[in-house]
Amino acid sequence: MQIDDTARTQMVFGLTVDGWKPGAATVVDDSAFGYPIRSLKDVPTGDYYVQAVLNRYETFHRSDGTPVKLHMDQGEGQHWNVSPGNLYSKPQKIHVEPGATAAITLDQEIPPIPDAKDTKYIRHLKIKSELLTKFWGRPMYLSAIVLVPEGFDQHTEAHFPLIIFHDHFSDGFDDFRTEPPDPNLKPDYSERFHLAGYNRIQQQEAYKFYQQWISPKFPRVLIVKINHANPFYDDSYAVDSANVGPYGAAIETELIPAIEKQFRGIGQGWARFMYGGSTGGWEALAVQVFYPDHYNGTFAACPDPIDFRAYTTINLYDDTNAFFLQGAHKQVPQPSMRNYLGQTLAQQRDNNAYELALGDHGRSGEQYDIWQAVFGPVGADGYPQPIFDKETGVIDHKTAEYWKEHYDLRAIMEKNWPTLGPKLQGKIHIYVGSADTYFLNNAVYYTEDFLKSTKNPPYDGEVKYGEKAEHCWNGDPTQPNYMSRLHYNTMYLPKILDRIEKTAPQGADVTSWRY
Repeated sequence: MQIDDTARTQMVFGLTVDGWKPGAATVVDDSAFGYPIRSLKDVPTGDYYVQAVLNRYETFHRSDGTPVKLHMDQGEGQHWNVSPGNLYSKPQKIHVEPGATAAITLDQEIPPIPDAKDTKYIRHLKIKSELLTKFWGRPMYLSAIVLVPEGFDQHTEAHFPLIIFHDHFSDGFDDFRTEPPDPNLKPDYSERFHLAGYNRIQQQEAYKFYQQWISPKFPRVLIVKINHANPFYDDSYAVDSANVGPYGAAIETELIPAIEKQFRGIGQGWARFMYGGSTGGWEALAVQVFYPDHYNGTFAACPDPIDFRAYTTINLYDDTNAFFLQGAHKQVPQPSMRNYLGQTLAQQRDNNAYELALGDHGRSGEQYDIWQAVFGPVGADGYPQPIFDKETGVIDHKTAEYWKEHYDLRAIMEKNWPTLGPKLQGKIHIYVGSADTYFLNNAVYYTEDFLKSTKNPPYDGEVKYGEKAEHCWNGDPTQPNYMSRLHYNTMYLPKILDRIEKTAPQGADVTSWRY
């Protein structure tokens, strides 16, 4: 639990084992890839606590004929350190020095996660996806968490607009709380927002949202979080992908119709909307671009890179190296993470070393590896083709061209605007802080330049920046970032209702859900 991409991280050394049998031993030695220290031989002599974890892979026989070995989500959202069935050892104290050895036993197992229970307002739906099952060669499922409106069970004649809240894997609506804040909750400190008692603020705002949700004049809509954890990450990015599978088609043609059937959605594009931040922000824009008729508007906050000329701080098309800016006589390390003062918290090289220590062949379950899996082609070994070498940083520009053609959202919109523009007019809304922690504002700058240039038709949406705001500012200039990010479920509703009033077709149901 102490391994991450910040300066506070402890050490991790990763080794891939194949066909390891119970009772047999394997050795973690100087060949194991380490982070933030590259090799065990470089660890200073001293006493340390050590723990081993086995992230269990299974073999998938994909429909493209390629067998691959990956870790399958076990209901936890593809996180190796909490995934049911993974083995681990109890922490033990050891002495590290040249020639020293220690025996560690994997005698603990992470237990299963119980199924979530329905409540008055929060319901669950899970379906087997035939498209994903065919692709992966084993049963694959999609699920959704549905926040139903006040009076849902009583007003059985009502049908509702559908709002997809794109996000990472989620076990519920943390921003919806039916009870007042816990008076005994010990206040924490948010390093991210430099604020004491942020956990109390979160509970208070979640309870306020519940009070709004049940109030007499609040719009009655369905808000849905989709869970699509997969063998690469806690989220598929909601698009079709050569490595991850046809998640876009599965969500749009299998899951969304099932949700609307069970929970009485209106079931038409004018009554569907999306919002989300970060990964969810990219998805909210990408799905609108790839399925322009399916949705009537998208609100993309702090989206992951939507223009690969600004893949965070990397220009995948013009740069030669992802880790350094190369001059005639000098290399400048590329940052990957900063604080609100602009101080570098991590470098590109660090993030990728962290991922490589957790898994080779793009199997870390982390951020750069899922971008590579979603956006890239299948490599010769059946795993995602690397966009750059994780040890040297050298960029593969042929693979970058594949990324540009298939997933560079700005490039796709620009190339196809004559036919795509009329379907996107008035639907695109993008929000990002000018001090985004992961430099995601850079790609938005490029995208805004294109959007402002559009004609026949003009895009007629909005792009806004939060001054000095970090990740994940979502468009409310009247609130500080730490507060506005708790209001996703309410801050876009006025814009959605305005859009419905202006665009609902003649005879559409705009009343049954306004009880």
